Amino acid sequence: MASPRFFSLQELPRPLAEGAAFEVGEDITRHLQVLRLDPAEQIVLFDGMGGEFRAEIVELAKRRTSLRLLHFDAVERESPLAITLVQALATSDKMDLIVQKAVELGVAMVQPVSTERATLKLSADRAEKRAAHWQAIARAACEQCGRNRVPVVAEPQSLDQWLAGPPDGVRLMLQPDAAVSLLDAAGAQSRIALLIGPEGGFSSNELARATLQGVIPARFGPRVLRTETAGLAALAALNARAGDLR
Repeated sequence: MASPRFFSLQELPRPLAEGAAFEVGEDITRHLQVLRLDPAEQIVLFDGMGGEFRAEIVELAKRRTSLRLLHFDAVERESPLAITLVQALATSDKMDLIVQKAVELGVAMVQPVSTERATLKLSADRAEKRAAHWQAIARAACEQCGRNRVPVVAEPQSLDQWLAGPPDGVRLMLQPDAAVSLLDAAGAQSRIALLIGPEGGFSSNELARATLQGVIPARFGPRVLRTETAGLAALAALNARAGDLR
């Protein structure tokens, strides 16, 4: 049985001195208590900086756990592609799902954007809180799927702000009537920004502005996909072609 994995908010020591003492706080301790783990049992820790640490429980207290770090493994489970998912804001439950599954599928970054027809509207204060919530979902998804680097979920910005920013690779957006397919448009590029529209689609003005800024429309199959399906399916297709899902 695989040892349970946990994200550590504290940076883990590098280089590792075998047997070094390390203490984790209430958040991880609570999970260990729920799992009914005992001293001498082992867990895996990662801090998002790459690689993972195997550790043995020494003492499990009410609010803290003392560990002995046993081994560092430099294993990485990242996609060969650096894909930024530029996702138009959807309802809260759909955004949670999109972030979670995108991380599992190997996304490098998630950039939420507000659009004219987005169903979720956020004030500056709420946007900051939602970004922190989505970042926590990304960390939990990494715990589950084995990734040791946590993708950044950026604070939401407007579509125009993102369009005006520096290109983060070839920029693509899914459009059912586009002349070129997604895989052909991506070509051999390893850095890709994938723009996904809201539930009501982009307005004609948004499409025009995006195209003017160099975003390439690309079709993805004969069916129109929901916003919570489109980006995830496209991520899977791009990564599968790159050999990530073998």
